[in-house]
Amino acid sequence: MALDNITIKNKLQEHFAEGLNDFHEQHGMLTFEVDHSISHKVIQFLKEDSEMNFNFLTDVCGIHYHEAPEDRQLCVVYHMHNWIDNVRIRIKTFLNIKHPVVDSVSDLFKSANWQERETYDFYGIIFKNHPQLKRILNMDEMESFPLRKDFPMEDAGRTDKDDRFFGRTVHNC
Repeated sequence: MALDNITIKNKLQEHFAEGLNDFHEQHGMLTFEVDHSISHKVIQFLKEDSEMNFNFLTDVCGIHYHEAPEDRQLCVVYHMHNWIDNVRIRIKTFLNIKHPVVDSVSDLFKSANWQERETYDFYGIIFKNHPQLKRILNMDEMESFPLRKDFPMEDAGRTDKDDRFFGRTVHNC
């Protein structure tokens, strides 16, 4: 029997009584939220359960919802793929921007190592138990996280460029 989104949802709800919510389909892909305290267990279950068999972690990335309440401003998004049934899912876990910590899944998927480091580097999300959580693309001395919405896009002191040439509107007050 081919794996479908209803089966995945039912099995997850059966196995994890609490901590999962907002199940919905987006372009045919099942998307749901998981509480950060059980995210590692859910991903491990999806990988190791013989019926689920999500054996490939396609991506780990971050999102900053600047206008959201403080406890939901940062989000880690996991995309997983079951190659056998060709099914993909999206898992979201929200974090408090003042304490953005979630368990690493690098012990389950080696590819998560680089992806989690990149997410840490750009969003400041800390992946607990990561074997080498340090900046991967930005300078080690950098104190801010450039993909957060509160990061300044430009150096206000720059005089060597004219915003009009880059499609930006110049407002004269």
